[in-house]
Amino acid sequence: MINRCRGRKIKLQGFNNLTKSLSFNIYDICYARSRASQIDYLEYIDDVYNSEKLRAIAEDVTKIIDAKIVNISTQDYIPRGASVTVLINEGHHTAGTDGVVAHLDKSHIAAHTYPENNSDTGISTFRVDIDVSTCGMISPLRALDYLIDSFDSDVVLMDYRVRGFTRDVNGRKVYIDHDITSVQDYVSDEILDKYTAYDINIVSDNIFHTKMMLKSLRLENYLFGTDSAKMSKAEGARVRTLLKKEIQEIFECRNIFDRE
Repeated sequence: MINRCRGRKIKLQGFNNLTKSLSFNIYDICYARSRASQIDYLEYIDDVYNSEKLRAIAEDVTKIIDAKIVNISTQDYIPRGASVTVLINEGHHTAGTDGVVAHLDKSHIAAHTYPENNSDTGISTFRVDIDVSTCGMISPLRALDYLIDSFDSDVVLMDYRVRGFTRDVNGRKVYIDHDITSVQDYVSDEILDKYTAYDINIVSDNIFHTKMMLKSLRLENYLFGTDSAKMSKAEGARVRTLLKKEIQEIFECRNIFDRE
């Protein structure tokens, strides 16, 4: 966790009932010229980010935030897409001899993929939605850098919210148990340097929203298929413009260039 925020030391009455929820939308953009390359891209994404890959990422996140896995469910969809849901907890509370772990309804990791393409422009977009919701002392913020680095993240939209309350030893309600002014407080400088980022926060309600858009675009990193790699300088400039527009619209969550 980044050391910009020192955190607080609070003595609690009992179990920490605060729920900390982190939601990601991560977008990876590419250009595939021909219809065949567009289909190949969708198949490639579906293979690389299948349910087993999502499972491995979820398991790594569980380790990073010092949680314990209770149950994992995975699913690959037809024609494309995958999901994984993981029930987790701090690993300190068990009930009965059958190994049932308490607080299952409060801590989980879920990931879903959505590959799609625009056959008219050749722009293909892969989106993954990730939700990490925890209770107790474990925090999903510790997994921020890992999750961003786990995908080719051109645009990252993050929502973080602390819900509910717990009580200190004096019975006083505590609505947040850590210092935070922005989700960016918990992202490394190395990653932040690569992105344009801004916040929309409601600090009084413990709601934090951060958008990140990759600053530099190296065209060769966005071309998929052998036919896409063979283009003139003018065609390359046109494709670069298409990619920038796609990224900008996703970052701003609105259609900007429809009338051009």
